[in-house]
Amino acid sequence: MAELTTLSGDPFDRTAFESLLKRRLFYTESFEIYRTSGNLTGDSRGLYDYGPPGCALQSNIVDLWRKHFVLQEDMLELDCTILTPEEVFKTSGHVDKFEDWMCKDSKKGDFLRADHLIETVLEARLKGDKAARGLAVEVEKSDGTTKKRKGPKVNDIKAMKLDDAQVKEYEEILAKIDNYDGPELGALIEKYDIRNPDGNSPVLPPVPFNLMFKTTLGPSSASPGYLRPETAQGQFLNFKKLLEYNQNSMPFASASIGKSFRNEISPRSGLLRVREFLMAEIEHFVDPEGGKKHPKFGLVKDLQLSFLNRSTQLAGKTDLQTTSLADAVARGMVDNETLGYFLGRIYLFLLRIGVDKNKVRFRQHMANEMAHYATDCWDAELQTTYGWIECVGCADRSAYDLTVHSKKTAEPLVVREPRREPLKVEEWQIDINKAKLGPTFKKNAKAVETALTALSQAERESSAAALEKEGVISITVPNLPEKTEVSEDLISIVKRTRVENVREYIPNVIEPSFGIGRIFYSLLEHVYWHRPNDPARGVLSLPITVAPTKVLIVPLSTHPDFAPLTLAISETLRAQGISCRSDDSSASIGKRYARNDELGIPLGITVDFDSVKDGTITLRERDSTKQVRASQEDIFSAIKSLIDGRETWEDVFKRLPEFLGQSGDE
Repeated sequence: MAELTTLSGDPFDRTAFESLLKRRLFYTESFEIYRTSGNLTGDSRGLYDYGPPGCALQSNIVDLWRKHFVLQEDMLELDCTILTPEEVFKTSGHVDKFEDWMCKDSKKGDFLRADHLIETVLEARLKGDKAARGLAVEVEKSDGTTKKRKGPKVNDIKAMKLDDAQVKEYEEILAKIDNYDGPELGALIEKYDIRNPDGNSPVLPPVPFNLMFKTTLGPSSASPGYLRPETAQGQFLNFKKLLEYNQNSMPFASASIGKSFRNEISPRSGLLRVREFLMAEIEHFVDPEGGKKHPKFGLVKDLQLSFLNRSTQLAGKTDLQTTSLADAVARGMVDNETLGYFLGRIYLFLLRIGVDKNKVRFRQHMANEMAHYATDCWDAELQTTYGWIECVGCADRSAYDLTVHSKKTAEPLVVREPRREPLKVEEWQIDINKAKLGPTFKKNAKAVETALTALSQAERESSAAALEKEGVISITVPNLPEKTEVSEDLISIVKRTRVENVREYIPNVIEPSFGIGRIFYSLLEHVYWHRPNDPARGVLSLPITVAPTKVLIVPLSTHPDFAPLTLAISETLRAQGISCRSDDSSASIGKRYARNDELGIPLGITVDFDSVKDGTITLRERDSTKQVRASQEDIFSAIKSLIDGRETWEDVFKRLPEFLGQSGDE
């Protein structure tokens, strides 16, 4: 991967960046004082707490998500329980299939995720090849930070030159690593002698590991349950109620925002792979007939997106194809308009919160990688110093979930719609003589009846012929060891024409699923930079819509006359719902602005002696450090206009007088 740079074009220093985030309390590792004091035993990694700016940023991202999707698309929001009875996840397939492949260190006993182990080792060998060739490589330290090393004397990795064929082979494996199943991962581990990098011990063959956290409900511990790994199941189980609430009108979408939990085998990469995380999910219910058209597809069809499709990955390549959504859908690369529409809306949302458009791609899942419920899936991936990170998944779940839950509960999770014209259907129907069936089969009568009604149309047709010819048919009845014979005095099978005035179908589901924590971290990497020739002065250029704090208030001195005015300004801003903070410390104004640029605060108000005299104040813009001066009323109006998106800073700078006094940014 090419070396990443900051917004200012400088090489990205992840150590300095993550130090800033932790120092300014965007997030911190949970239970840190227990960990550092040695009082914490066991595997408690992958758990993080968000500090004040982190909470505010996350809240603003979620708020914008609600406006962009729930409000604009008229979605029906639900807040469902986290605790879920085991039976629900047995039915959905999660108990049996929600797994990753895990290896165990044969000597130390460490558990490692198999695909990540292979990635780590092969990427290290490729870095070793670069080192042997005298090229610069980035090395990750044990604390998660990185450092640059150049040349063959690289202590952190084994400098070993590979031949061109090996390099190509490794790169092809890495390109399609997500498509390997357990046995294939095991074969790669054996073929390439993949070992635990921490100690170089061999690892045992991969075994499946279920990622759900198991618990029990109630004091008797007799009712097993799980912490949900996604918010989706609650939405599916409420489908019937949602359809009624929506006046039985299709299509429609539900949405849910809440915590989910996955027992990651080996959490790593900070906020990017954790065990507790915030999700925002949409379930768009759509009629499967008619090609899954979307009435608003025209609004996004001309968007140019970068695609990494399945066939390219299977060829061992990562070349991106940039094309319009209209072209992608027309060629069948993206299966249908509804899927394409949501890919477009996802892209627009990511740009709206400040993601770099040059660091977004849409990658299609390969066959072995797809979840058990999906028929197609595209990930919106964001490029970071950790590589391309899946931040949003957009899956076509077909009718899987509603079908399995309906079958399990005998509750028809269907849509019923009047037909414009009656539909005549010819079908084989079974007439059962229940008065004779009961005495004949006694306690098994109900099971026999269920087996008869479950016969398909083809089976009914062949049974009708057998019944006419032999006077008896043989059927399989669950829990009965042998074939069961049913004679013609108990049933008749007749072909009839039935008229349907109502159409009944199970909707398909298109599901965009957002990992808020991953978006949070990737966004911060995308907006990070530092002032020219001063790496210590980090800046987070967060858009004003998501910035944790919108306005910084800086009194020029600690003179007592400034305090009432500073307080009045903050009260006015907060009354308008504008978040602000004051910095009245004794540090220079330049230092105060610099440390608040680290928090991503886009605007700053300076209160000076002229403010006390005539009420005018200055407004500073974070990125350019330019300032304007005007009355408080005009400045407040400009701030509100910037937050609402009615003006840009360039607009404000043109219409209000520029202030050329000391800015403190020299």
